[in-house]
Amino acid sequence: MASLAFSSPSSSSSPLVSRSSLRCGSFVSNESRCRISARNGVRCNLVEPLRFYNGKPRIPVFNDQMLPNFLALNHPENIVDKNGTRLRIFSGTANPALSQEIACYMGLELGKIKIKRFADGEIYVQLQESVRGCDVYLVQPTCPPANENLMELLIMIDACRRASAKTITAVIPYFGYARADRKTQGRESIAAKLVANLITEAGANRVLACDLHSGQSMGYFDIPVDHVYGQPVILDYLASKTICSDDLVVVSPDVGGVARARAFAKKLSDAPLAIVDKRRHGHNVAEVMNLIGDVKGKVAVMVDDMIDTAGTIVKGAALLHKEGAREVYACSTHAVFSPPAIERLSSGLFQEVIVTNTIPIMEQNYFPQLTVLSVANLLGETIWRVHDDCSVSSIFQ
Repeated sequence: MASLAFSSPSSSSSPLVSRSSLRCGSFVSNESRCRISARNGVRCNLVEPLRFYNGKPRIPVFNDQMLPNFLALNHPENIVDKNGTRLRIFSGTANPALSQEIACYMGLELGKIKIKRFADGEIYVQLQESVRGCDVYLVQPTCPPANENLMELLIMIDACRRASAKTITAVIPYFGYARADRKTQGRESIAAKLVANLITEAGANRVLACDLHSGQSMGYFDIPVDHVYGQPVILDYLASKTICSDDLVVVSPDVGGVARARAFAKKLSDAPLAIVDKRRHGHNVAEVMNLIGDVKGKVAVMVDDMIDTAGTIVKGAALLHKEGAREVYACSTHAVFSPPAIERLSSGLFQEVIVTNTIPIMEQNYFPQLTVLSVANLLGETIWRVHDDCSVSSIFQ
C-alpha cells in the first residue's frame, strides 16, 4: 500500500519546525530582539545650584557607575528588558498549559499575574510586573465556562491598559459565541458582534484567533484580526499515517463547512470531497438526510471547526458507514465536548478522533480513540511574526 503523498508542514521548509530564533526567514540571536537602546546615563535633579550657559540650564549626566544603589537596582534596563525583548505573554486561567507551551516555544517566560475570585464570584486581576511600553499578549480562550472566561479576559485587558502597555493583543485560541454570528430568526441577538465590541472597548489593539466558526466574524472587530488555522497541525499528523492517497475522501459534515473541507482536501493530495446534508430542527439537534459524493470502500476524513455535543459528526459517521466507508476519522480544531459528546465519540464509529488543545480537555474525558495535537508552535510563531511585523499568511502557503 502506497504512503500518503503530500507535503508535510513539519518538513524542513516549514516555518514551524525550529523557531527559537527565526525571524522573517533568517536566524538571529536572542540578544537582537532587544527593542530598547542602551542608555549611557540618566538625568536626575541636583540639590546644588545649576550652572547657566547662554541663559539655558545645564543638567549634569551621570553614567551607570555613578548611580546610587536605589537607582541602579531599578534601572529601566533591569526591569523592561530582562527577557531581551519588550514582548510580554500573560495567561488567563482558561488554558494555562497551552500558554506555557507557547512561552516555551518562544523562549520566554510567562508574565507574573494574579487572578482570583472573590466570595461573590467577582474576578480580581493584578499584573505582578511592569508592562509600561511593552507589547502584551494575553492568552485566554473563551471556552466553557464562556461567560467567566470572557469576563476574565476583559479585566485582563483593562489591567494592561491601565498599566500603560504599548499594545495589547488578545490571543483567543477558541472564540466563544462565534456561532451567534447572524440572525436566523426574528428578534435574535448577534452575540458575536457584541463580544467583539466588548473586547475592543476594553482596550485591545489586536486580536489573534484560531479557526473562527465563520470568516465574517473578523469583520465584527474594529481592530486588526489575525486569523490562523489549525489545519497545518492536523495535516502534519495525517501525513504520518500510512493511508493510500487513492483511498482518501474528505467529508464536510454540513453544507456550511464545504469551503473548509475543500481547502483541507486540496492540501490532502487533492482528495475528493463528499458532503453530508443535514437539517437542523433546534439548537444542538441535528438530523442527517443524505450524502452527496461517493465513500464506498474509502477512508473518510470528516473535517469541522469544532465538536460540541458531537450530534452532527456522529450521525454523519453513521451515514458514512452505511454508505460503505471503510474507516472514518474525525478532525476538529476545537474540542468543546459538551455532554454527551464523550459517550457518542467513543461508541466505536470512529477509527480516530483528532483534535487540538485550543480548549483544555479534562483527564476524565479522554477515550482510546482520542488524539490531542498542540497548536502552541503555530500560535507562538504567529505571535513572533505579529510582533516583528512579518507576514502571517505565509505560514499557510
